[in-house]
Amino acid sequence: MKVKKGDTILVISGKDKGKVAKILKSLPRERKVLVDGVNLKKKHVRPKREGEKGQVVQVPAPLEVSNIKIVCPKCGKPVRIGYKVEKDIKSRICKKCGQAI
Repeated sequence: MKVKKGDTILVISGKDKGKVAKILKSLPRERKVLVDGVNLKKKHVRPKREGEKGQVVQVPAPLEVSNIKIVCPKCGKPVRIGYKVEKDIKSRICKKCGQAI
């Protein structure tokens, strides 16, 4: 998977299409990511103490990696990611501008 925690992404399909946000968590085995403020689901929470009320909380659900594109920090466009290997060091590069991400 070419995306990491902290990357800025653009959602390219689904109900949140067009939103730009940061990745909170990467789940490589499932090929999914948790994105801040995108794909929110409602979760019903029970009261913890007597006298409290239960709540409905919005929690981000995992999003498929194929539904996002990374936004290049240099050129600011949604891009595909490539790899460049120099002296046994593998780095990610932007396919549009060629700069390291």
